Amino acid sequence: MTRRPNFFIVGAPKSATTAMYEYLSQHPEIFMSPVKEPYYFGHDLVYLNIQRPTEDEYLSLFSGATDEKALGEASITYLVSERAAQEIKEFNPRAQIIIMLRNPIDMMYSMHSQALFTQVEDVKDFAKALSLEAKRKQGQSIPPKTTILSFILYRELATYSEQVKRYFEVFGRDRVRVIIYDDFKRDVSLAYQETLRFLGVDDQFQPESYDAVNINKSRRNEWAITALKHPQVVNAVRFMLPSRNLRQQIASKFQFISIKEAPRPPLSSELRAQLRSEFLAEVNQLSSLLDCDLTHWCQR
Repeated sequence: MTRRPNFFIVGAPKSATTAMYEYLSQHPEIFMSPVKEPYYFGHDLVYLNIQRPTEDEYLSLFSGATDEKALGEASITYLVSERAAQEIKEFNPRAQIIIMLRNPIDMMYSMHSQALFTQVEDVKDFAKALSLEAKRKQGQSIPPKTTILSFILYRELATYSEQVKRYFEVFGRDRVRVIIYDDFKRDVSLAYQETLRFLGVDDQFQPESYDAVNINKSRRNEWAITALKHPQVVNAVRFMLPSRNLRQQIASKFQFISIKEAPRPPLSSELRAQLRSEFLAEVNQLSSLLDCDLTHWCQR
């Protein structure tokens, strides 16, 4: 019988969840889903161009687990979902939850950049994308390749206080570990060790390295990538290269040379000041909830 995951990294986006997933994957007493983000829980979320896995498909992700103490996955949509916490609780009442939080302004700006790269967002101007959120909630101005609507509702992703409170209420504070991105970046090794202790596994283990993961990326040849996805081109490639494995190898190589690491241009001082003012009350609520002063996120 396939074992069920007993811990979940639930978000927030662009807050080092991928790094934590990679580091935990290396631990001999931890089994992480080979698909980082299965997006199984959160039936209130709006899925557009992808399908949620069935229960059998989801459980099959953990069929490779043997005697590991901790089994986990990391789906960043579970934090913003209003239903995911309760669904996880019903799935595994003893589950442990890991929440990673970043300055909401930096998170939103980084998420917008990621959404552009993955093509679920098609509005390059961040301020304009923010201004479209009300329309998008009504089903308007949604990019054709958007997969999960929440990915382009940046302010909702950043409303941390009610999201964290929901998990506290469902699981109890002792079963929820909140990691602040600033602390994680300041001392990755310590944050990792404390997470291992939280999960009840050997906390002396160290991963091979703490190299940066999921760095901001952009595309070198956008026109070529778009052209290669055209149905006529796809059919022609399949005809010329019948071997699926060979096609995948070539596609992977092309993707590698078509992607470059590129730092984002800084957010304009005017927009940053506007968002600082807008999120001050939210950050104050989160500070009170966590008994941790995070108001520097909204200071000049």
